[in-house]
Amino acid sequence: MDQLTIVFWNWWVLALGLLVIELLVPGFFFLWMAASGFVTGCLLLLIPVIGTDLQVLIFSVLSIAAIAVWKLYGKKHPIATDHPLLNKRGAQYIGRVFSLYKPIENGEGTIKVDDSIWKVHGEDCDISTKVKVVAIRGTVFDVEKAK
Repeated sequence: MDQLTIVFWNWWVLALGLLVIELLVPGFFFLWMAASGFVTGCLLLLIPVIGTDLQVLIFSVLSIAAIAVWKLYGKKHPIATDHPLLNKRGAQYIGRVFSLYKPIENGEGTIKVDDSIWKVHGEDCDISTKVKVVAIRGTVFDVEKAK
């Protein structure tokens, strides 16, 4: 059986394919794999005697290293934004005061926020009480009586 032969442009085609996937599924994951494929192809162009097993190893190591470095960089240098709670809907309501939608009985009740009903936990209150959201646990707000 013939051994599989990979030439430099095969790695560049793989890199291009990974770039297309990155465009469709953003997140910088496939970008680094594409860069690793491109570098592997360049190495193979410069040193054409690299075996297939070593090529795959080089690609794998470069991909893992590039993704790991990107993740570490992202943790140390988070993207600054003027809306840090944009995708954390519940956290946006912490500190706000709302009227009860249903009274808090046995520690549980509900509030209406815009077009949504949220479950709340807190001390028992009648329906006319205003409550302040102090924390969120999953989809349940912890509330206390507003002052």
